[in-house]
Amino acid sequence: MTAAQAYEHSSEPVGENSEQLLLEQLPQVKYIARRIHERLPQHVPFDDLLHAGIVGLMDAMHKYDPSKNVRFSSYAKFRIRGAILDSLRDMDWSPRDLRRKARRLEATMQKLQTELGRSASEPELAQAMGMRLEEFQHMLDEIRGLEVGSLQIESLEDGRETNLGETIPGPANQDPLFVCMQGERKQMLADAIAQLPPREQEVLALYYQEELTMKEVGAVLGVGESRVSQIHSVAVARLRATLKTVQRARTAVLASAARTDKPAVGLWKRY
Repeated sequence: MTAAQAYEHSSEPVGENSEQLLLEQLPQVKYIARRIHERLPQHVPFDDLLHAGIVGLMDAMHKYDPSKNVRFSSYAKFRIRGAILDSLRDMDWSPRDLRRKARRLEATMQKLQTELGRSASEPELAQAMGMRLEEFQHMLDEIRGLEVGSLQIESLEDGRETNLGETIPGPANQDPLFVCMQGERKQMLADAIAQLPPREQEVLALYYQEELTMKEVGAVLGVGESRVSQIHSVAVARLRATLKTVQRARTAVLASAARTDKPAVGLWKRY
């Protein structure tokens, strides 16, 4: 759907001043598109992301329900980002070779985490993968865009992939079980972040919580923008590896409990 088509289908936009609202939210579209784009390879056009974000904004204007007591700017932010990530998936811009490298990196991280009982350093990861440190860091640069929107693990409820880093606000009477599961996922992510080396935790905090750009994070830490990108890539890879390990352990616990007809609640907290 083009931006023009999205606008035509928005028959019931937010309020009477929809055009003014659109103009007010355009800076947010550009900001979100630019933050995602800076983590992608240079061959991915920024204008394509911007266009997708505008389509997401128009979709948000059409679907927004003021009765949910959620600010439109907050609701639009998720719709914009979701539209951009959907467009990237449709592009299938990431070569299979890069995805193989990313999977190998995650597998190596899981293996060393088990063997060492801690997060492996970059030199240790490079050695385990048979690379020089410079080659390893170059690989991090290559796969830097693969983690965009990728903090996902398999859902315990239905087996589908679930993004642990985001939750779109829902109605106040939302299913208590759903709310509980959302809290569980967030705790899993928080526990995984707590296991990261301090430098990687700092990068994630500055980038996601303080919403600094990669360049600004580099200025704070006294390193170059490319080095921040490398640290970010390895941090996200560690998180995915850790979350997959936890997910497999919990799935095994649930399977065991199902076989013995015993509740898994007591065992759940062990992981």
